Amino acid sequence: MKVLPIAYQKQWGVDYSINDKRRDFMSDNNKKPDTKATDIQVAEEKDVQTKNVEEKAAEIIQATENESVKPAAAEDKEFKKKRSTTWERNQRKWGWAFILPTMIGIIVLNLWPIVQTIYQSFCKVGSFGTSTFAGFENYKKMFADAEVWQSLLNTFKYAIIEVPFSIAIALVLAVFLNRKMHGRTVYRAIFFLPMVVAPAAVAMVWRWLYNSQFGLLNHILGTKIEWISNPKIAWISVAIIGVWSIIGYNMVLFLAGLQEIPKDYYEAADIDGASGVRAFFKITLPLLSPTVFFVLVTRVIGALQVFDLVYMVMDISNPALKKTESIVYLFYQYSFQNGNKGYGSAIVVLLLAVIMVLTVFQMIGQKKWVHYN
Repeated sequence: MKVLPIAYQKQWGVDYSINDKRRDFMSDNNKKPDTKATDIQVAEEKDVQTKNVEEKAAEIIQATENESVKPAAAEDKEFKKKRSTTWERNQRKWGWAFILPTMIGIIVLNLWPIVQTIYQSFCKVGSFGTSTFAGFENYKKMFADAEVWQSLLNTFKYAIIEVPFSIAIALVLAVFLNRKMHGRTVYRAIFFLPMVVAPAAVAMVWRWLYNSQFGLLNHILGTKIEWISNPKIAWISVAIIGVWSIIGYNMVLFLAGLQEIPKDYYEAADIDGASGVRAFFKITLPLLSPTVFFVLVTRVIGALQVFDLVYMVMDISNPALKKTESIVYLFYQYSFQNGNKGYGSAIVVLLLAVIMVLTVFQMIGQKKWVHYN
């Protein structure tokens, strides 16, 4: 009898024998290990697929986040740039707004008058303010004028006395008044008082002190010296007034510079046994040299521009006027008294050139003795 395959028997409901059942049972048992291996393999494949899916999902999420973060970061950076640009623009506007009044003042009150003075020095100005170009005629006349060189010499002699003595005396006073002492504020106010007194009052007081008949100086000394009418000593008398007038201003500047010197240097010098004089020359002067240089430059310029003392102390009829008149006083005479503004402008240009040359030499020389921190 031909036996159908088990699959067909099961499919068509054909009854089969016990042996066939046993054989079918054994075949099913033999297939179980293969099913387990297949399940494990399928599970592993699922795990791998799951991992791949998770990795792809993570990559997609990361890419999405990067794409969303980059525009946000770029927008934030652009916003900060715009904000900083706006802030800087506002700062520049406010900066210009604050310095604009000063710049206008410098241009109107300093630069423009300098330009006008240089231009007028090449012109001949008439009585009614009309000017005609004259070339170098004013300069030729000036270089040949002995009065110009005498006034320039008088100015230099005044500066030689006023500048070093005013700086030295003010420095010594500043060092003493920088220490702890009773009445220090009162002394500072007294020494600074000449700076706030009107020049006319200063001139009146000193003319009384210098009076040869009943002046206080001659009364104390028991002499009858003609302090401001003797051509040989009149310029010295005027320079003494200049020294007295400017000491307070220089002293305040030196006091400000002394406040910046650390006290540790003086304590170390005291421990090492250095005297006060040695500490002054080894510590105070080197560290105060920037202030000394500033005072020196400003005082040289101020001394070369002296006018009010000569104008108020010396009369027109004074026999010593020619030996004391400064270059600025001579400019005043020609420009405002004689009405020759072209020639007066040439004199001022000469003074400007002298001041610039001296300032340049001072700037070059300060590299050897000025010590900046």
